[in-house]
Amino acid sequence: MPPKPLEPLAKRVMKGVIVLELVGVFGAYGLFHMMNNSQDFRNTMNRRFPSVLEVYYQSNEWAGINGLREKDQDAWAAKRD
Repeated sequence: MPPKPLEPLAKRVMKGVIVLELVGVFGAYGLFHMMNNSQDFRNTMNRRFPSVLEVYYQSNEWAGINGLREKDQDAWAAKRD
């Protein structure tokens, strides 16, 4: 029985979806890692993408890491003065 003509296309599409998901996961991890290590980068994210920074703060609070938001706000206020 010959293979169906859509079978190779379906395999390529699935491989593409898997690659996109992996790129997304590693990209999200990289972004989290940069925000976790640099207060200046968090300040940049606050100015450009405040909703992403809010998700970062919420994920840390859910993990039991509290007070990071307040430390950042205090440090940024001190820099402005």
